[in-house]
Amino acid sequence: MLVFLLAIAHPVYTHLRAAGLLLRIQDPNQPGALVRTGTYPVKERLTTVPTASGTIPARLYIPQGTAHAPGMVIVHGVHHLGIEEPRLVRFARAVSASGIEVLTPQLDALADYRVDGASIVLIGDSARKLSSDLGQKVGVLGLSFAGGLSLLAAADEHYAPYIQFVVSVGSHDDLERVSDFLIANTIVRPDGSTLQMAAHEYGPLVLIYSHVEDVFPPADVEAARKALRLLLWEQVEESKKAAAQLSAASREKMDLLYQHQDGKLADEMKQVIARHRAEMAPVSPHGHVSSLHVPVLLLHGAADNVIPPSELLWLQKDTPPRYLKNALISPAISHVSMEGEPSFGDKFRLVHFMAQMLDLAGERESATR
Repeated sequence: MLVFLLAIAHPVYTHLRAAGLLLRIQDPNQPGALVRTGTYPVKERLTTVPTASGTIPARLYIPQGTAHAPGMVIVHGVHHLGIEEPRLVRFARAVSASGIEVLTPQLDALADYRVDGASIVLIGDSARKLSSDLGQKVGVLGLSFAGGLSLLAAADEHYAPYIQFVVSVGSHDDLERVSDFLIANTIVRPDGSTLQMAAHEYGPLVLIYSHVEDVFPPADVEAARKALRLLLWEQVEESKKAAAQLSAASREKMDLLYQHQDGKLADEMKQVIARHRAEMAPVSPHGHVSSLHVPVLLLHGAADNVIPPSELLWLQKDTPPRYLKNALISPAISHVSMEGEPSFGDKFRLVHFMAQMLDLAGERESATR
Protein backbone atom coordinates (compact mmCIF):
# COMPACT_ATOMS: atom_id res chain seq x y z
CA MET A 1 0.00 0.00 0.00
CA LEU A 2 2.82 2.42 0.86
CA VAL A 3 4.47 1.79 -2.51
CA PHE A 4 1.14 2.43 -4.24
CA LEU A 5 0.60 5.68 -2.36
CA LEU A 6 4.09 6.85 -3.19
CA ALA A 7 3.54 5.93 -6.84
CA ILE A 8 0.44 8.10 -7.13
CA ALA A 9 1.62 10.94 -4.87
CA HIS A 10 4.02 12.45 -7.36
CA PRO A 11 1.64 12.72 -10.35
CA VAL A 12 -1.16 14.04 -8.13
CA TYR A 13 1.09 16.72 -6.62
CA THR A 14 2.49 17.63 -10.05
CA HIS A 15 -1.03 18.08 -11.42
CA LEU A 16 -1.90 20.27 -8.44
CA ARG A 17 1.17 22.39 -9.17
CA ALA A 18 0.15 22.52 -12.84
CA ALA A 19 -3.37 23.63 -11.90
CA GLY A 20 -1.90 26.38 -9.75
CA LEU A 21 0.37 27.41 -12.61
CA LEU A 22 -2.57 27.64 -14.99
CA LEU A 23 -4.50 29.79 -12.51
CA ARG A 24 -1.51 32.10 -12.03
CA ILE A 25 -1.18 32.52 -15.79
CA GLN A 26 -4.83 33.53 -15.97
CA ASP A 27 -4.66 35.87 -12.96
CA PRO A 28 -1.64 35.98 -10.63
CA ASN A 29 -3.65 37.84 -7.98
CA GLN A 30 -6.58 35.49 -7.58
CA PRO A 31 -6.92 33.98 -4.10
CA GLY A 32 -6.95 30.33 -3.14
CA ALA A 33 -4.60 27.69 -1.81
CA LEU A 34 -4.35 25.98 -5.21
CA VAL A 35 -2.77 29.09 -6.75
CA ARG A 36 -0.02 28.91 -4.13
CA THR A 37 0.59 25.14 -4.34
CA GLY A 38 4.30 24.46 -4.71
CA THR A 39 5.12 28.13 -5.34
CA TYR A 40 8.17 30.22 -4.56
CA PRO A 41 8.76 33.97 -4.46
CA VAL A 42 10.49 35.16 -7.62
CA LYS A 43 13.38 37.59 -7.94
CA GLU A 44 13.92 39.28 -11.31
CA ARG A 45 16.98 40.89 -12.80
CA LEU A 46 18.25 42.01 -16.17
CA THR A 47 21.17 40.12 -17.69
CA THR A 48 22.78 39.48 -21.07
CA VAL A 49 23.39 36.49 -23.31
CA PRO A 50 26.77 36.27 -25.08
CA THR A 51 26.58 35.51 -28.80
CA ALA A 52 29.02 35.51 -31.70
CA SER A 53 27.65 38.89 -32.80
CA GLY A 54 27.72 40.50 -29.35
CA THR A 55 25.52 40.34 -26.27
CA ILE A 56 21.74 40.53 -26.28
CA PRO A 57 19.60 41.70 -23.35
CA ALA A 58 17.58 39.21 -21.36
CA ARG A 59 15.70 38.92 -18.10
CA LEU A 60 16.13 36.25 -15.43
CA TYR A 61 13.30 35.08 -13.17
CA ILE A 62 14.85 33.26 -10.19
CA PRO A 63 12.73 31.29 -7.69
CA GLN A 64 13.81 31.94 -4.13
CA GLY A 65 14.17 29.26 -1.46
CA THR A 66 14.83 26.30 -3.73
CA ALA A 67 18.22 24.74 -4.36
CA HIS A 68 19.34 23.56 -7.79
CA ALA A 69 16.30 24.87 -9.65
CA PRO A 70 15.81 23.54 -13.19
CA GLY A 71 15.95 26.05 -16.02
CA MET A 72 13.80 27.09 -18.93
CA VAL A 73 14.30 29.58 -21.76
CA ILE A 74 11.01 31.23 -22.73
CA VAL A 75 11.12 32.96 -26.12
CA HIS A 76 8.70 35.75 -27.00
CA GLY A 77 6.75 35.84 -30.24
CA VAL A 78 6.41 38.54 -32.88
CA HIS A 79 5.60 41.54 -30.71
CA HIS A 80 7.37 44.88 -30.59
CA LEU A 81 7.61 44.86 -26.79
CA GLY A 82 9.72 41.69 -26.82
CA ILE A 83 10.64 40.62 -23.29
CA GLU A 84 8.62 43.54 -21.87
CA GLU A 85 5.32 42.29 -23.33
CA PRO A 86 2.97 42.04 -20.30
CA ARG A 87 1.57 38.59 -21.12
CA LEU A 88 5.09 37.20 -21.50
CA VAL A 89 6.19 38.75 -18.20
CA ARG A 90 3.14 37.30 -16.42
CA PHE A 91 3.75 33.88 -17.96
CA ALA A 92 7.47 33.88 -17.08
CA ARG A 93 6.72 34.88 -13.48
CA ALA A 94 4.10 32.16 -13.17
CA VAL A 95 6.46 29.48 -14.49
CA SER A 96 9.33 30.65 -12.29
CA ALA A 97 7.08 30.64 -9.23
CA SER A 98 6.75 26.89 -9.85
CA GLY A 99 10.44 26.55 -8.91
CA ILE A 100 12.02 27.02 -12.35
CA GLU A 101 14.72 29.56 -13.26
CA VAL A 102 13.47 31.29 -16.39
CA LEU A 103 15.51 33.23 -18.95
CA THR A 104 13.70 35.42 -21.50
CA PRO A 105 16.10 36.64 -24.23
CA GLN A 106 15.32 39.68 -26.37
CA LEU A 107 15.23 38.71 -30.05
CA ASP A 108 15.15 41.95 -32.02
CA ALA A 109 14.16 40.31 -35.31
CA LEU A 110 11.02 38.79 -33.78
CA ALA A 111 10.30 42.08 -32.01
CA ASP A 112 10.48 43.68 -35.45
CA TYR A 113 8.07 41.09 -36.91
CA ARG A 114 10.74 39.15 -38.82
CA VAL A 115 11.22 35.38 -38.70
CA ASP A 116 14.85 34.74 -39.57
CA GLY A 117 17.63 32.21 -39.12
CA ALA A 118 19.60 34.48 -36.80
CA SER A 119 16.90 34.01 -34.16
CA ILE A 120 17.50 30.24 -34.17
CA VAL A 121 21.12 30.90 -33.24
CA LEU A 122 20.13 33.32 -30.47
CA ILE A 123 17.69 30.79 -29.00
CA GLY A 124 20.46 28.20 -29.02
CA ASP A 125 22.91 30.67 -27.45
CA SER A 126 20.35 31.45 -24.73
CA ALA A 127 19.91 27.74 -23.94
CA ARG A 128 23.67 27.35 -23.75
CA LYS A 129 23.99 30.36 -21.43
CA LEU A 130 21.34 29.17 -18.98
CA SER A 131 22.56 25.57 -19.16
CA SER A 132 26.12 26.66 -18.40
CA ASP A 133 24.99 28.81 -15.47
CA LEU A 134 22.92 26.00 -13.93
CA GLY A 135 25.21 23.10 -14.83
CA GLN A 136 22.38 21.12 -16.41
CA LYS A 137 20.31 20.93 -19.56
CA VAL A 138 17.35 23.32 -19.78
CA GLY A 139 13.95 23.43 -21.41
CA VAL A 140 13.05 25.82 -24.22
CA LEU A 141 9.51 27.14 -24.67
CA GLY A 142 8.74 29.17 -27.77
CA LEU A 143 5.62 31.24 -28.32
CA SER A 144 4.10 31.76 -31.77
CA PHE A 145 6.75 31.70 -34.51
CA ALA A 146 9.42 31.33 -31.81
CA GLY A 147 8.06 27.85 -31.15
CA GLY A 148 9.05 26.63 -34.60
CA LEU A 149 12.43 28.33 -34.28
CA SER A 150 12.95 26.65 -30.88
CA LEU A 151 12.36 23.24 -32.44
CA LEU A 152 14.96 24.07 -35.08
CA ALA A 153 17.44 25.15 -32.39
CA ALA A 154 16.94 21.85 -30.55
CA ALA A 155 17.50 19.94 -33.79
CA ASP A 156 20.82 21.75 -34.36
CA GLU A 157 23.82 19.71 -33.23
CA HIS A 158 25.48 22.86 -31.87
CA TYR A 159 22.69 23.48 -29.34
CA ALA A 160 21.14 20.05 -28.76
CA PRO A 161 23.65 19.23 -25.96
CA TYR A 162 22.17 22.03 -23.83
CA ILE A 163 18.44 21.44 -24.39
CA GLN A 164 16.41 19.05 -22.22
CA PHE A 165 13.00 19.45 -23.93
CA VAL A 166 11.01 21.82 -26.14
CA VAL A 167 7.51 23.23 -25.69
CA SER A 168 6.00 24.82 -28.79
CA VAL A 169 2.93 27.04 -28.31
CA GLY A 170 0.94 28.28 -31.32
CA SER A 171 3.82 27.62 -33.70
CA HIS A 172 4.28 27.24 -37.44
CA ASP A 173 5.50 24.15 -39.24
CA ASP A 174 5.85 25.76 -42.67
CA LEU A 175 6.21 29.55 -42.94
CA GLU A 176 5.26 29.57 -46.61
CA ARG A 177 2.08 27.61 -45.97
CA VAL A 178 1.10 29.97 -43.11
CA SER A 179 1.88 33.01 -45.28
CA ASP A 180 -0.40 31.66 -48.00
CA PHE A 181 -3.13 31.18 -45.38
CA LEU A 182 -2.91 34.84 -44.37
CA ILE A 183 -3.93 35.76 -47.91
CA ALA A 184 -6.28 32.93 -48.92
CA ASN A 185 -8.00 32.22 -45.56
CA THR A 186 -7.63 28.49 -46.28
CA ILE A 187 -4.90 26.02 -45.38
CA VAL A 188 -4.37 22.33 -46.04
CA ARG A 189 -4.12 19.67 -43.34
CA PRO A 190 -1.73 16.69 -43.60
CA ASP A 191 -4.61 14.42 -44.66
CA GLY A 192 -5.29 16.65 -47.67
CA SER A 193 -8.45 18.24 -46.27
CA THR A 194 -8.77 22.02 -46.10
CA LEU A 195 -9.33 24.24 -43.09
CA GLN A 196 -11.23 27.44 -43.85
CA MET A 197 -10.77 30.26 -41.37
CA ALA A 198 -10.72 34.05 -41.65
CA ALA A 199 -7.10 35.07 -41.06
CA HIS A 200 -6.39 37.78 -38.49
CA GLU A 201 -5.77 41.13 -40.18
CA TYR A 202 -2.54 41.36 -38.20
CA GLY A 203 -1.06 38.59 -40.40
CA PRO A 204 -1.06 40.35 -43.78
CA LEU A 205 0.33 43.48 -42.09
CA VAL A 206 3.26 41.46 -40.75
CA LEU A 207 3.84 39.91 -44.17
CA ILE A 208 3.89 43.28 -45.93
CA TYR A 209 5.99 44.92 -43.20
CA SER A 210 8.55 42.11 -43.38
CA HIS A 211 8.99 42.70 -47.12
CA VAL A 212 8.07 46.35 -47.47
CA GLU A 213 10.66 46.88 -50.22
CA ASP A 214 8.74 44.41 -52.41
CA VAL A 215 5.43 46.25 -52.08
CA PHE A 216 6.46 49.92 -52.13
CA PRO A 217 8.81 51.81 -54.48
CA PRO A 218 12.33 52.64 -53.18
CA ALA A 219 11.52 56.28 -52.52
CA ASP A 220 8.63 55.29 -50.23
CA VAL A 221 10.17 52.33 -48.40
CA GLU A 222 11.27 54.11 -45.21
CA ALA A 223 8.06 56.10 -44.79
CA ALA A 224 5.97 53.00 -45.55
CA ARG A 225 7.97 50.95 -43.04
CA LYS A 226 7.36 53.57 -40.36
CA ALA A 227 3.64 53.80 -41.16
CA LEU A 228 3.27 50.00 -41.11
CA ARG A 229 5.25 49.68 -37.89
CA LEU A 230 3.01 52.20 -36.14
CA LEU A 231 -0.07 50.43 -37.47
CA LEU A 232 1.20 47.12 -36.06
CA TRP A 233 1.71 48.93 -32.76
CA GLU A 234 -1.97 49.98 -33.01
CA GLN A 235 -1.02 53.66 -33.20
CA VAL A 236 -3.35 54.33 -36.11
CA GLU A 237 -3.38 58.11 -36.13
CA GLU A 238 0.39 58.32 -35.90
CA SER A 239 0.62 55.78 -38.71
CA LYS A 240 -1.60 57.94 -40.92
CA LYS A 241 0.62 60.94 -40.26
CA ALA A 242 3.66 58.93 -41.39
CA ALA A 243 1.74 57.72 -44.46
CA ALA A 244 1.09 61.32 -45.48
CA GLN A 245 4.73 61.44 -46.64
CA LEU A 246 4.12 58.71 -49.23
CA SER A 247 3.50 59.11 -52.93
CA ALA A 248 -0.13 59.03 -54.07
CA ALA A 249 0.06 55.42 -55.26
CA SER A 250 1.62 54.25 -51.99
CA ARG A 251 -0.96 56.17 -49.95
CA GLU A 252 -3.67 54.26 -51.82
CA LYS A 253 -2.11 50.99 -50.69
CA MET A 254 -1.91 52.16 -47.10
CA ASP A 255 -5.53 53.33 -47.25
CA LEU A 256 -6.55 49.80 -48.19
CA LEU A 257 -4.84 48.56 -45.03
CA TYR A 258 -6.47 51.23 -42.88
CA GLN A 259 -9.84 50.21 -44.34
CA HIS A 260 -9.12 46.50 -43.70
CA GLN A 261 -9.23 45.75 -47.43
CA ASP A 262 -5.89 43.96 -47.65
CA GLY A 263 -7.51 41.40 -49.96
CA LYS A 264 -7.02 43.88 -52.79
CA LEU A 265 -3.28 43.49 -52.27
CA ALA A 266 -3.47 39.68 -52.41
CA ASP A 267 -1.78 39.37 -55.81
CA GLU A 268 1.18 41.46 -54.66
CA MET A 269 1.48 39.47 -51.45
CA LYS A 270 1.45 36.18 -53.38
CA GLN A 271 4.36 37.49 -55.45
CA VAL A 272 6.21 38.40 -52.25
CA ILE A 273 5.78 34.86 -50.91
CA ALA A 274 6.97 33.34 -54.19
CA ARG A 275 10.00 35.64 -54.24
CA HIS A 276 11.05 34.70 -50.69
CA ARG A 277 10.14 31.01 -50.71
CA ALA A 278 13.79 29.97 -50.43
CA GLU A 279 14.23 32.14 -47.31
CA MET A 280 11.14 30.71 -45.61
CA ALA A 281 12.16 27.05 -45.83
CA PRO A 282 15.20 27.18 -43.46
CA VAL A 283 13.12 28.86 -40.71
CA SER A 284 10.37 26.23 -40.99
CA PRO A 285 10.46 22.99 -38.97
CA HIS A 286 8.86 21.16 -41.92
CA GLY A 287 11.46 18.67 -43.16
CA HIS A 288 14.13 19.97 -40.77
CA VAL A 289 13.47 18.37 -37.36
CA SER A 290 14.03 14.68 -38.00
CA SER A 291 17.24 14.93 -35.97
CA LEU A 292 15.36 15.97 -32.80
CA HIS A 293 16.18 13.72 -29.87
CA VAL A 294 14.56 15.57 -26.96
CA PRO A 295 10.98 15.35 -25.66
CA VAL A 296 8.56 17.69 -27.44
CA LEU A 297 5.24 19.13 -26.26
CA LEU A 298 3.00 20.85 -28.82
CA LEU A 299 0.13 23.17 -27.87
CA HIS A 300 -2.13 25.19 -30.17
CA GLY A 301 -5.32 27.19 -29.87
CA ALA A 302 -8.29 25.75 -31.75
CA ALA A 303 -9.37 29.22 -32.89
CA ASP A 304 -5.90 30.57 -33.68
CA ASN A 305 -6.30 32.68 -36.83
CA VAL A 306 -2.72 33.97 -36.93
CA ILE A 307 -1.08 30.54 -37.18
CA PRO A 308 -3.97 28.09 -37.69
CA PRO A 309 -4.22 24.91 -35.59
CA SER A 310 -3.65 22.71 -38.64
CA GLU A 311 0.05 23.60 -38.25
CA LEU A 312 0.15 21.52 -35.07
CA LEU A 313 -1.00 18.51 -37.12
CA TRP A 314 1.96 19.06 -39.46
CA LEU A 315 4.36 19.49 -36.53
CA GLN A 316 2.96 16.29 -35.03
CA LYS A 317 3.73 14.53 -38.31
CA ASP A 318 7.26 16.02 -38.60
CA THR A 319 8.37 15.39 -35.00
CA PRO A 320 10.03 11.99 -34.48
CA PRO A 321 7.28 9.86 -32.84
CA ARG A 322 9.60 8.63 -30.11
CA TYR A 323 10.02 12.15 -28.74
CA LEU A 324 6.51 13.58 -29.19
CA LYS A 325 5.03 13.49 -25.69
CA ASN A 326 1.82 15.47 -26.26
CA ALA A 327 0.10 17.37 -29.05
CA LEU A 328 -2.92 19.33 -27.84
CA ILE A 329 -5.25 21.58 -29.81
CA SER A 330 -7.23 23.42 -27.16
CA PRO A 331 -10.32 25.66 -27.39
CA ALA A 332 -9.15 27.17 -24.11
CA ILE A 333 -6.50 29.33 -25.80
CA SER A 334 -6.48 31.64 -28.81
CA HIS A 335 -3.06 32.34 -30.33
CA VAL A 336 -0.78 32.35 -27.28
CA SER A 337 -3.17 33.44 -24.50
CA MET A 338 -6.13 32.07 -22.55
CA GLU A 339 -9.52 32.35 -24.24
CA GLY A 340 -12.74 32.87 -22.27
CA GLU A 341 -13.83 30.33 -19.67
CA PRO A 342 -12.81 26.82 -20.76
CA SER A 343 -14.84 23.73 -19.91
CA PHE A 344 -13.72 21.38 -17.14
CA GLY A 345 -12.46 18.90 -19.72
CA ASP A 346 -10.44 21.56 -21.55
CA LYS A 347 -8.98 22.76 -18.26
CA PHE A 348 -8.00 19.22 -17.30
CA ARG A 349 -6.24 18.62 -20.62
CA LEU A 350 -4.33 21.89 -20.20
CA VAL A 351 -3.43 21.00 -16.62
CA HIS A 352 -2.15 17.60 -17.78
CA PHE A 353 -0.08 19.33 -20.48
CA MET A 354 1.40 21.71 -17.89
CA ALA A 355 2.09 18.77 -15.56
CA GLN A 356 4.06 17.04 -18.31
CA MET A 357 6.07 20.24 -18.79
CA LEU A 358 6.81 20.49 -15.06
CA ASP A 359 7.85 16.83 -14.99
CA LEU A 360 10.22 17.34 -17.92
CA ALA A 361 11.68 20.42 -16.26
CA GLY A 362 12.33 18.42 -13.11
CA GLU A 363 14.36 15.75 -14.91
CA ARG A 364 17.91 16.88 -14.26
CA GLU A 365 20.52 15.94 -16.83
CA SER A 366 23.98 17.42 -17.11
CA ALA A 367 24.74 19.23 -20.33
CA THR A 368 27.14 17.41 -22.64
CA ARG A 369 29.86 19.48 -24.18
